[in-house]
Amino acid sequence: MSSADDLASLLLVPENGSNSQVAQIAHRQELIVKWGGIPPGAKVLELGCGQGDCTIVIADLVGENGSVDAVDPAPPDYGKPWRSLKWAQLSNIRILGSPFTVEQAQRHISSSRFGSRITWIRAHPLEFLPEGSAEPKYDIGILAHCLWYFSSPSIITSTLQRLSSLCKRIYIAEWSLYSSTPAAHPHVLSALTQASLECRKPESVSNVRTVISPAAIKVLAEQVGLKLIKEGHVSPGGYLLDGKWEVAAVSNAEFIKEVEENVVNEREKAVIFALRDAMLRSIEAVEGGRKGVQSMDVWCSVFINL
Repeated sequence: MSSADDLASLLLVPENGSNSQVAQIAHRQELIVKWGGIPPGAKVLELGCGQGDCTIVIADLVGENGSVDAVDPAPPDYGKPWRSLKWAQLSNIRILGSPFTVEQAQRHISSSRFGSRITWIRAHPLEFLPEGSAEPKYDIGILAHCLWYFSSPSIITSTLQRLSSLCKRIYIAEWSLYSSTPAAHPHVLSALTQASLECRKPESVSNVRTVISPAAIKVLAEQVGLKLIKEGHVSPGGYLLDGKWEVAAVSNAEFIKEVEENVVNEREKAVIFALRDAMLRSIEAVEGGRKGVQSMDVWCSVFINL
């Protein structure tokens, strides 16, 4: 396994975001170790690859005789989340990926020494995945920090159903909605607060669209015939900045404006604001305040087809 610094150097990132990118790569490496590894020569399918943080780690591990099919529905020019660049700069948070687009980031990786091992596929998972595959095509299917981008639990179920016959094993990693440290409690509450707004929009482009818990994921997996054979948690602590980014998003006045514009029912609006207030209150218990906020634990699991 190459070092996180080495792999991060192959990514297209702003100069001031290099340290954050090294942390993201190291986190993906830790997830793969927790899952049980990826053997050389493996054929891997990654759904929700984005700009390739996890893709390049997988490509490193599969070696010259392995391959990675990396699938993501984001349009070529996607590089900014639902918040405006100006707003994010005022909030002192780095937009993940910007100022580079998905296409630019993926093309940059393709020009690296791992480029020949990766096939980028721009498609919705259900458009790409065949129904009722006769035999597994991939050794491993990976969904790493992407389930919250799905538009509904039913879409997640359909995706797992198709993956179950296409992959010998399925690796899943997602935010656990649990914090092993008080410093990450605000991250949990910020995610729930954002989700309570986004689920009331007819269409969402947020990075928190469908919040689903590990317990719920296990139920969906069982419904489509998948068996859980391994699970555990990774505690990223302070090295991942996701907690700070999400807390900043909900704390900003722009979030209040979005609630006012998108939520009419006063009771629903009160719930969202109550969650936001709870998040703000939880920050007071964090040493160093908002600067001390950490990211919540990550749930890792391995499934096989029954």
